[in-house]
Amino acid sequence: MKDFAGRIAVVTGAASGIGLATATRFAQEGMKVVLADIEESALEVAVSQLSDSGHDVMGVPTDVSNWDAVQALAKTTLSAYGAVNVVHNNAGVVVSGPIEELSISDWEWVLGVDLWSVIYGIKAFLPLIKSAGEGHIVNTASTAGLQGPKGIAPYSAAKFGVVGITETLRLELEGDESSVSASVLCPGAINTQIVSSKRNRSAASAADHQTSDVEKGFEANAGALLANEGMAPAEVADMVVKGIVANDFWIITHADWKDVMLERAAAMKKDNSLHTGFGG
Repeated sequence: MKDFAGRIAVVTGAASGIGLATATRFAQEGMKVVLADIEESALEVAVSQLSDSGHDVMGVPTDVSNWDAVQALAKTTLSAYGAVNVVHNNAGVVVSGPIEELSISDWEWVLGVDLWSVIYGIKAFLPLIKSAGEGHIVNTASTAGLQGPKGIAPYSAAKFGVVGITETLRLELEGDESSVSASVLCPGAINTQIVSSKRNRSAASAADHQTSDVEKGFEANAGALLANEGMAPAEVADMVVKGIVANDFWIITHADWKDVMLERAAAMKKDNSLHTGFGG
């Protein structure tokens, strides 16, 4: 897909960070944009700023971990604009702690927002994009979906899942010679508020969460890293637009992660124990 003007985009997690930057970039390309987010006050501000700049946008408060809510988002988009061409399944949260101390609710919350929202987004919007005749789906994973770090197992599990789902989706679309395609966005360190994403977690979901030294260290260290050294979300948004135009599958924000993956593959080749059992 190379022509954005007059097309319709939907972006989740669009009230801040990468989502807001991508929504803004789409609007600057002449698209009509639906911004979805669970943080209603921030969503209102984002929509107001874009509207005041002359862009055709609307905000839809959405809990993307809820299937009915994502279906409602799709229906609202169709009602307002009549079609959907681009969907960026971007909403994300993170929780930190040792695996043995994480609660079931911790896992459910992160997987609900980071993984199930992508599943729901594809399920709800892919038929609509196909009906529009041409389009693209971008799913936000992470470099934590390429190699799992310590302390954020639910996040990493979700992001590995997003990579796998998007790869399968891309292969299926290519097999059908579809005019719809898909990309996976794997951000490294980006200057966003994801470390403080628990601000949008319900009290009921957080009731069993145990604060740990791992969590305190993660929030302090990762928060400082993202704020001081993180790439600007606007740069990521530029990469997303270029990736759609070029029909790239991988949109990796930090090139050195390609070297990490090559080293990972080389390590697998050296360690025969990684190849025994499954796949024979």
